[in-house]
Amino acid sequence: MKKHLILLGAPGSGKGTQSSRLKSDGLIHVSTGDLLRSEIAKESELGKKVKSVLAAGQLVSDDLVVELLKTNLNLNNNTYIFDGYPRNEKQAKTLDGILEGHDYLAVYFELDLDILIERITNRRTTKDGKHIYNLISNPPKVDGICDVTGEPLIQRNDDKEEIVRERMEVYKNTIDPILEFFRHNDKLATIDAQQSPDQVYKQIIEKL
Repeated sequence: MKKHLILLGAPGSGKGTQSSRLKSDGLIHVSTGDLLRSEIAKESELGKKVKSVLAAGQLVSDDLVVELLKTNLNLNNNTYIFDGYPRNEKQAKTLDGILEGHDYLAVYFELDLDILIERITNRRTTKDGKHIYNLISNPPKVDGICDVTGEPLIQRNDDKEEIVRERMEVYKNTIDPILEFFRHNDKLATIDAQQSPDQVYKQIIEKL
């Protein structure tokens, strides 16, 4: 498994679950947020730049993210999973440029959005987010109570239907140009994310 992977899909489509599984196969998960925090903590020149941008209440520019990735990636010796980036077509082109000369595959987690909304709005978690349930597919033994800790389960604001539908609208408007870019470059594989996590993992391995 020597291809770098770019995981694409709506929030709740299962990318995080598969990232965890692929990490155990030796791939390294790349989170731009984690990298930004790491550079700030190291107080590197790049970290100082990022810190001043954030302190001014601005968004980190694409150019800074590119610098961040180039500084932290060792593409010749490691195999990476990109999840949460790219978020738009410009970033897709940027990442393609960074990965030039290296084999990679963009994997699209295709899922009916109504099913996805149902999946997310039925999610319940402990207050710290460590234990996650789904009222339909993985309910707690006692309604509203965590099996492990015994504490009440909550529905995060992000998981409420109105907010989920807004997020899905934003997602729909940005994903198509990204998919088209990778499809045009013959770098896109689509998988059926409606299946079980084991079946989804099997599909990814087959595409590789």
